[in-house]
Amino acid sequence: MKIHEYQAKEILRKHAVTVPDGEMATTIEEAERAAKNLFDAGHNVVVVKAQIHAGGRGKGGGVKLAKSLEEAVTASKQILGMQLITHQTGPQGQKVQRLLIESGSAIDRELYLGLVLDRASAKVVFMASKSGGMEIEEVAHENPDAIFKEYIDPAVGFAPFQARKLAFKLGLTPAQVGEAVKFMTGLYNAFMETDSSLMEINPFITTKDGKLAALDCKINFDDNALFRHKDLKELRDVAEEDPLEVEASKFSLNYIKLDGNIACMVNGAGLAMATMDIIQHSGGSPANFLDVGGGANQEQIENAFGILLSDPNVKAIFINIFGGILRVDVLATAVVAAAKKLNVQIPIVLRLEGTNVEEGRKILADSGLNFQTGATMKEAADLVVAAAKG
Repeated sequence: MKIHEYQAKEILRKHAVTVPDGEMATTIEEAERAAKNLFDAGHNVVVVKAQIHAGGRGKGGGVKLAKSLEEAVTASKQILGMQLITHQTGPQGQKVQRLLIESGSAIDRELYLGLVLDRASAKVVFMASKSGGMEIEEVAHENPDAIFKEYIDPAVGFAPFQARKLAFKLGLTPAQVGEAVKFMTGLYNAFMETDSSLMEINPFITTKDGKLAALDCKINFDDNALFRHKDLKELRDVAEEDPLEVEASKFSLNYIKLDGNIACMVNGAGLAMATMDIIQHSGGSPANFLDVGGGANQEQIENAFGILLSDPNVKAIFINIFGGILRVDVLATAVVAAAKKLNVQIPIVLRLEGTNVEEGRKILADSGLNFQTGATMKEAADLVVAAAKG
């Protein structure tokens, strides 16, 4: 689950991590009041920042500086309600419905800090780089040595000496190192206590007077741990998510919308990835990732069908099931019921293997519906690509 920058900064404040003063606004009146509060508090510059779940906001016109209340109001009117297009939103962009009105900072250096779970080592890794304010993926690709890493032993936690090592590698002054240790320790505590899967401070800044601050913050939470954090679940902004993905989450379906025209229904994430690959290999384009899971029931499968058919781009459906916990006959029964209930008119191609596969194939054959089946994934992929092309 992703959250907004202003929400992430509230979490950092609770862990004694320094962030600029600021308020969230959903209307121009709220934005004006927030800006006035900052100017009245003695700040000379106010930053108006679009709040969407995507990076690159500044390049897209979603971040503006204001040196007066009038400029802050003008910037707020320009940004609030705009369709902000960045490299992460795609060409359709994302409508800005919230602003963060924040105090400006006298930036001396822009650095980078990040925490992520490294699956290869099964440890949390704390990353740092002198290349702040840039896309860290580009830095990693072009100059991997520019990213410093400290792997954290889960039995020990993030040790002060590791924070000092990163601070010295970033070139912080001796006077800043002690503050950096507190700053990084606060980040680590926030990461662990919220069951985060990603936490990025980009940029992590030093100011002209030698202070440290998180100028921006991105946090992603581990969805599987949210049952422990009811307060974090309330931070979810469904307006930032695809409506079909929101609907799928209500039925415990793992769905991600894509740009193609062949809908996929698969049990198992690995098989779903392979299914999308073989559709591409056969000359088609997948419309989604959909993992119904190993224990899907008829209701979930019917709901999955409804979600797939809600995408107007879909021209054919590819159902690729390896029956284990989810028996093939149960799947076939649910598919037939869903196809009849929803009056599905587009082609459906199936590739079925596993427990009770013969019974499942008989259910499909006796249904009176025009299903196509492939003996192999490649054969089924060729069939569905041809069907989608009409």
